[in-house]
Amino acid sequence: MSETPTTEPEPRQRGFFARLKSRLNQGKSWLGAGVAQAFGRNLDTATLAELEDELLLDVGIEATETLLESLRRRARRSEYADTPLREILRDCIAALLAPLEQPLALSAGDGPRIVLVVGVNGTGKTTTIGKLAHRLRAEGKTVLLAAGDTFRAAAAEQLGRWAERAGAALVAQSEGADPAAVIHDALAAARARSIDVVLADTAGRLHTAGGLMDELDKIGRVVKRFDASAPHEVLLVLDATQGQNALTQAVEFRRRIGVTGLVITKLDGSARGGIVLAIALKLGLPIRFIAIGEDLEDFEVFRAEAFAAALVGADQ
Repeated sequence: MSETPTTEPEPRQRGFFARLKSRLNQGKSWLGAGVAQAFGRNLDTATLAELEDELLLDVGIEATETLLESLRRRARRSEYADTPLREILRDCIAALLAPLEQPLALSAGDGPRIVLVVGVNGTGKTTTIGKLAHRLRAEGKTVLLAAGDTFRAAAAEQLGRWAERAGAALVAQSEGADPAAVIHDALAAARARSIDVVLADTAGRLHTAGGLMDELDKIGRVVKRFDASAPHEVLLVLDATQGQNALTQAVEFRRRIGVTGLVITKLDGSARGGIVLAIALKLGLPIRFIAIGEDLEDFEVFRAEAFAAALVGADQ
């Protein structure tokens, strides 16, 4: 199995981030009247104060302070004297996000690579699994989907449709079955069939629901009994429209299950993309993918510079 990260040809990435740019900068985005006017002025004290008010609404206190300090440092350097504020802010955001740009890389091993996908209800976990399965299949990997969400009505059927679309195998049981048992059976089937990657769906659960979070612990134990090095990736799917709540979810899921990477979905449903900056500072977790819609082409590897440019409405 290939050890290369999941990447796409450059033209596709450009098309994705062009759509992201148009969708982030609609309606009541933080590029509304306040910031848009500030972009037309010099980087002085008054401009920074105006920008601070807008940033606080979107990215939170910590990220705002970090960005403003970065802007102030650049304002004191002569080479930025004639640089448009939009471009300076783009570069500051890109520098902040650069450490999070770590594409998913599943190295070869003795058995299947196991990816556990978790998150609260409605974030788009099943759709994310389907898109990721399609991407992995396009890279030549064999994939099996484990229908570990046995509580939501028709969850297995939805995952089955994605499996068929992606050309992946599926292991599912009846509604109400033990999720850990389903995932165990899926891992055994994957090993028997020499499958490269297992993508395990889990039921959506609030991070405050102790019993359901305990169930994730059980799934983790089952996976480790199968392979002591597993899971090889724990992807937390976050809904960008939930703002600071998404950050709270990420903190608790990381504490309970050991999240190793993030997928940020529904960026098209929020005019604000600043939650990504807040997550960068608070958690420092790699962002593997971002999504702006339901279609296959609306799912892309996270790129810091391209995202920063889209966020401020600038060219890359």
